[in-house]
Amino acid sequence: MTQYRHTQIGYVIFATIGGAMVLILLLMDLYEFNWIPLIVLAILAICLVLFATLTVEIDEQHLRIRFGPGAISKKFPLQDIESHQEVKNRWYYGWGIRRIPHGWLWNVSGLDAIELLLKNGKKFRIGTDDPEALNRSLQQALGK
Repeated sequence: MTQYRHTQIGYVIFATIGGAMVLILLLMDLYEFNWIPLIVLAILAICLVLFATLTVEIDEQHLRIRFGPGAISKKFPLQDIESHQEVKNRWYYGWGIRRIPHGWLWNVSGLDAIELLLKNGKKFRIGTDDPEALNRSLQQALGK
């Protein structure tokens, strides 16, 4: 049974990639056929599907995160989580999956995140537009 589930939409990602796709389509209409813009368009469409949303789920045993439909995902056994806290990311940490000074960051939009400290000492940040609810759900799931 899922105790928490929230999907954050990356509106800026939608606007940026969608705008680039529209621009490419307009340019393809103006010039003669070429495979390169078509390939770029396909890559942008795949990126849009894969990275435009971030879903966080907590059940009895795991915290799961996934981008888009779930081709890119990660799960943490709850028993491996030492602690968690609300944090603010620096603006230049950006979006997507990246290494930051505090460990790893998975983020689709905004600066708010929950930082997990795992029992093995590693840190992991999950971007969210609802940090209070995610933090509260983690507290309940961990029995704290």
